[in-house]
Amino acid sequence: MAPLFKCLEACFELFVPLVVADMIDIGISTHDIGYILSRGGLLFLLALVGLITSLTAQYFSATAAAGIGKSISNDLFSHILSLGYREIDEIGTAKLLTRISSDVTRVQSGINMFLRLFMRSPFIVFGAVVMAFSVDAKTASIFVVLVIILLIIVFGILIGTMPYYGRVQQSVDRVTLLTRETLSGQRVIRAFNRQEQEKKDFAEENDRLLSFQLFAGKISALMNPLTTAVVNIGIVCLLYSGAIQVNVGDLSQGQVIALVNYMNQILVELIKLANLIILISRALTSMHRINEIMDVQNPMTSEQAIEPSELSEPEGKSRNTVSLEASEALNTSAEDGSSASFADMAKASASPAPIVEFKDVSFSYGNGSAHVLNDISFSAAKGDSIGIIGGTGSGKSTLINLIPRFYDIDEGEILIDGKDIRRLDIKELRRRIGLVPQKAGLFAMSLRDNLRLGNPDAEDELLLRSMDDAQASELLEIKEGGLDHMIEQDGRNLSGGQRQRVTIARALSKEPEILILDDAASALDFATDARLRKRLKEYSGRMTVFIVSQRVSAVRDCTRIIVLSNGSIAGIGSHKELLCGCPTYREICETQMTEEEVKRDEIA
Repeated sequence: MAPLFKCLEACFELFVPLVVADMIDIGISTHDIGYILSRGGLLFLLALVGLITSLTAQYFSATAAAGIGKSISNDLFSHILSLGYREIDEIGTAKLLTRISSDVTRVQSGINMFLRLFMRSPFIVFGAVVMAFSVDAKTASIFVVLVIILLIIVFGILIGTMPYYGRVQQSVDRVTLLTRETLSGQRVIRAFNRQEQEKKDFAEENDRLLSFQLFAGKISALMNPLTTAVVNIGIVCLLYSGAIQVNVGDLSQGQVIALVNYMNQILVELIKLANLIILISRALTSMHRINEIMDVQNPMTSEQAIEPSELSEPEGKSRNTVSLEASEALNTSAEDGSSASFADMAKASASPAPIVEFKDVSFSYGNGSAHVLNDISFSAAKGDSIGIIGGTGSGKSTLINLIPRFYDIDEGEILIDGKDIRRLDIKELRRRIGLVPQKAGLFAMSLRDNLRLGNPDAEDELLLRSMDDAQASELLEIKEGGLDHMIEQDGRNLSGGQRQRVTIARALSKEPEILILDDAASALDFATDARLRKRLKEYSGRMTVFIVSQRVSAVRDCTRIIVLSNGSIAGIGSHKELLCGCPTYREICETQMTEEEVKRDEIA
């Protein structure tokens, strides 16, 4: 509808020079005031109808552009939420923010202007040429030459500026990244007095963005003076040729004025068209950037579940599962003075009815990087509490991120109830898992709504019980409104320990079969941590609990403890068994416990 009404507006505009010509040739030359007034009334009517059609066209174009912008934003946001950790890591948050904000806005503006001008401007340009030929074919030949020169100028400038608009958007990505890092890390920046350096880095990137924009702007700025100069030269030629023909009687004065008006219409519309093409080129660049994100697919969707035939078996690897019941192998090795190797543990009997089972799992973050985890094998039965401990960078968080299938493994299998998780529906898989990440993520909504994220149908009774189990009941007493207390973005109005306890309560309110605590008590004092672990023991038999921590005190009471070192399992067993048979675990204990405590635990 928008292009249709714009073409109607253009039609009325093309009749204006002919009416003016008649007004000059008939009304003014004969001093016919009545005819002049009638032609003036016709001009007013054409202007009024043109205004109505123009407003109608702009209404439809704005409505269409806003609707398309809304649809693109919704689709892009939904697609981003469907991406896996690996895809988001590769793209980067700053790029995603730029795509869904400035790029979508550019596309919306481009569509709006396209609907308003893309049909109108070419229609008037070529319509003016046709109308000029209808007035006088000989003089109108100037129009043909003029239009060809103007098109060369317009498209030459367009081709010269398009590459720079892509660089401008890339630079916008970088500026967005610096802004985001500065705002999120402002405490660290101030703590190390890095304000001036951050200002310098931002200024350098901002200057780079400015240089790209200025260069593209300088080339684009040639558009108006060049096209105006060419058209004015054309008008001079037109007046010269027209004057000669008026003198010999081949043209009237009104027809010459009509030709000049058509020339001016061509000038105005070509300038509009040139600006439109530049705007569209920037919109196309943004659309291409949006499509780059939309083309990224998450291979872990339910519709793309891997078939059994596609699950490759690692060549030359044993299919034996390392059992969590490895105490016998460890104790035997400890008694004869030898250290228990991982191979010795693999000979231990398997846990009964494992709910989670890793079989020869290896994983890397892609892009040709080395494996972060190597040949990980263990099993955990329902009701077990599994501690995972190791040095920084040993792969603890990576290991537990594989259970909800945030990443797909490179080799081996991860089984839940005997089924490979790559063959399970992802929503169903994650419905069974409650996860408390290292960074407590809370949203700007009420405490109740935050707790219900995993279980929207949870009653207040369940939420209150979960808060009590997570040692967060005091929060309901000191915060006004109880469960209706509003949480700010990222939980800024809560302390670090309070945020962690709320996230633990959120996971418990989901009533999961598998609970994963990824260093979730690092901000808690030892007394609160002890009460929390004691309360979690009451969940024994109802769920399998994985506790990731660098504290020995957090995992020592677990059914079994997995010790990671450089992405491999260095030991597996109970606290006492590992003290006797795992040098890596003993070294960790000796750094956190006194020598008397280590010896006491060893002989207990």
